[in-house]
Amino acid sequence: MTNQNTLNTQGKASVADKAKATASDLAGQAKETANSAAQTAANAAVQQADNAKSSVADEVSGVASALRTAADEMRNGSPQERTFGQMAEGLADASDALRDKDLGTMVEDVTQFARKNPLLFLGGAALVGFAATRFAKASGDTNHGNSHASAGSAQGYETYAPATQTGTTRTGGDFS
Repeated sequence: MTNQNTLNTQGKASVADKAKATASDLAGQAKETANSAAQTAANAAVQQADNAKSSVADEVSGVASALRTAADEMRNGSPQERTFGQMAEGLADASDALRDKDLGTMVEDVTQFARKNPLLFLGGAALVGFAATRFAKASGDTNHGNSHASAGSAQGYETYAPATQTGTTRTGGDFS
């Protein structure tokens, strides 16, 4: 009887060991899968950030080009011509810096700038926010500005009812 108890105990221990090993293997596989998913998500985020960075650099370059063209059309040596030229040069440099730097370096630079110049950083962030909002609204308008136009107004007809004033009745309160 002792031998049978010993065998049962050994069998239970063997099953428990196998269950622990299987659980450990499953935990390791789950950890590997989670790490792989996290790495895939991180790579996708970096790719999206790089695409956004390139898009912003292209927009800044376009604004710099427009300012350069405007400066060329102004009277040579005028304050406006010089100002537009300097702005165009600064934006072109910023565009090149955006293209050349990696995302990590840019984040470090922005963090250092924000710590040294918090008010200037907040003002710049507000301007960037306004510009991004305007850009998003402009690029999201698929009707080319006719989203609020009705058939009557598109043909040139008045679509608003004429205002009439029949008199006003005042009730309650002091209106003097």
